[in-house]
This record gives sequence, C-alpha cells and structure tokens, in this order.
Amino acid sequence: MDPRDNPFAPGAGAPPPELAGRGSLIEKAAIALHRIRKGRPERSYILYGLRGVGKTVLLGEIQKNAEAEGLFTVKIEAPEGKSLPAILAPALRATIIKMSKIESAKNGAKRALQALAGFVKLKASYGDIEVAVEFDPETGLADSGDLDNDLSELLVTVGEAAAERNTAVVIFIDEIQYLPEEQLASLIMSLHRCAQLSLPVTMVAAGLPQLLGQMGRAKSYAERLFRFEPVDKLEEDSIIQAVRNPVEREHASITDNAIAEIAKATHGYPYFIQEWGKHSWDTAADSPIDAADVEAATAVALAELDASFFRVRFDRLTPKEKEYMHAMAAMGPGPHRSGDIAEAMGKRVNQLAPVRNSLIKKGMLFSPSHGDTAFTVPLFDQFMMRTMQQS
Repeated sequence: MDPRDNPFAPGAGAPPPELAGRGSLIEKAAIALHRIRKGRPERSYILYGLRGVGKTVLLGEIQKNAEAEGLFTVKIEAPEGKSLPAILAPALRATIIKMSKIESAKNGAKRALQALAGFVKLKASYGDIEVAVEFDPETGLADSGDLDNDLSELLVTVGEAAAERNTAVVIFIDEIQYLPEEQLASLIMSLHRCAQLSLPVTMVAAGLPQLLGQMGRAKSYAERLFRFEPVDKLEEDSIIQAVRNPVEREHASITDNAIAEIAKATHGYPYFIQEWGKHSWDTAADSPIDAADVEAATAVALAELDASFFRVRFDRLTPKEKEYMHAMAAMGPGPHRSGDIAEAMGKRVNQLAPVRNSLIKKGMLFSPSHGDTAFTVPLFDQFMMRTMQQS
C-alpha cells in the first residue's frame, strides 16, 4: 500500500490519527479548568503512567482545548539537570506579555511582569536562569531570593492579572518527575497559595508513576491539592478504534484478525500501536491489511523500536545499571521484589540500592509498592533480552 497515504504517526508526543479511549480524561480536565476559571475550587490535574501511553499527547490536547476556551497556557518540559525557575521564567514571561495586550488585564499584567523581574534575581541561587524582563522590579515583590516565597508571590500576581480578564492561567508541565523535590515542593506550595486565594492559576502535568511518591514526599498535602489520573494501555474496543478508523479514513480496510495481532504484539500501548499500524500498512501489498501483513511487519517494528525508542534509553545506562536491568528482564516483565533481583545477581539488597535508585532517578524503573521494582518502559524486558544476547 502507498506509504504516502499511511495514516499512522509514531513519534514522541505526535498526535495519533485517532485519539481513542481518552475522552473521559480530556473531559475531566476540561471541567476542572472551567471551574477554576469561574473561581470555583478545583484541584490541579496530574496524569501519570508508563512510557508510551500517550501522556504528552493528552497534555497537548488539553492545552489546545484550554486555549480554544480563551485560557492562557504556559507549556514547559522538565528536563534533567535544569532548575524550575530556569524553565518556568521564559515561558511565563511570554504568557504575561500576551495578557498585557488585553486592555482589561493591563494593570495586573504589568505588576506580574514586575514580579517576574524580581523573580529572576533567583539567578544568584539558580545560575541557569536566562530571561530578559523589560520592566523594573517592584521592591519587595518576589525578590527575596527564596524560591518558596518568590514563586508564590509571582503566581499570585499572575492569578490576579488573569482574574481581571475573567480567564485563567494553566501551567502545563511534561516529565514533571525530573523536578528536584525541593523545587517541586515550592511549586506545590505556590499552587496551594493560589487555591487558598481562589485565584485562577492551576497546573496540568504529566509524569512517570513514581511521581505520586515524589509529590507526597515534597508536600504531605499534595494528595488533597491534585487530582491524580492514571493513564494506562488501551482496552480492546479502543484498540480497534485506534487502528480501524485511521485505515478506513484512507478508503482502505483491515481484518479483525490483523487488529487482534496488533493488539497482541503491542499489549495495547498507544505508541506501539502507531508503530505496528505504520509498518503493517507499508508491508501490505493491497487492502485489506491482514494478519500475515502484521506478522511480517512485526520484525520491522521491533527493529525500529530497538534502534530508537528502546536504544535511546539503553544507551544512558552504566554497565552496572545494564546488569541490573538484564537480571530483571530475565525474570520477566515484572514487577519483581528487590530481594529477588539481588538474589538473582548474587548480591545483597543494600549493595544494589544505589544502582536501583539511580535507575529510578533516570526514569527507567519505579516502585509500584514497597520493595517492588518495575520497568517504566513497556516491553523493555524483551528488548533487554534481545540486546544482551547479541552482546
């Protein structure tokens, strides 16, 4: 079949041709943002799940819908090794400038820019802040040099500016698990302060499953401030919708057996569905795509994943980390008890604790319950076995 007409879109954060099975999550977020705009109490919204379940896509969809409703959005990603002030200040500056162009919000937006000018003085503590603010700071406003105090004052002034215009500011953060816990604590405290004052500032964020424990450690009241929504693999009906609808929009068809083969190979994970859909389309000589086409595409899809999706994560690991993950993979997809992994490696649990902690920090593993360890990347156990057998 003509690859130029291929509807499937594997890629990091790339919207799929059919966003199946996520309507409830999107609607819940829309309700929360509407309530916050109206000054009604509502919790910030946190999406969490494994790699490849479509959290980034969901963030993008929720942001698009928020902007269509006239809300102001701030989109950032929390990369490893960069501070919260450094990634937040430039994005917030752009949003405040947009607000300043609205007549009814000019006074509040001007004060928010003055607060931001004071906030960037945190550069003395966080040297990676690089943002120019054209306004002179207001003495005593968000300029203490203490992140807890200054971020709270900054977001409060942003909320006051949004309230003038009867709108809201929504901070979208992807990969939020990479924020250092003390900076995460400051962000939580600042959002809590805005909620106490009924100001229209909120957050929609996404991260790996360990995020729940991180936020609880950062601030004990986090569970009351945020709505935590799990994002998981798709159910059978949604898999069928995600595969069949894009194919039929291109005036082609796919058999039930072919969809069943895709479901079996991908375990329902949205990113993998896009990979198998793409390669099944390209492999098929003509319509309908059948099970034999999917079986032939599997080798190509796995090779593509091994060279990109899996490999980019594998190459970040140290030899000891690879050894630990190979031992896990040999035991199956997991979760596994930390003690069982240590026993398989002929080590004591405390000897391997630094390696396990490093893998959790890198976003490769998480602990679904005390003493358990699991991969954050679906099917990574199979990749580890293929890779380690080749080496």
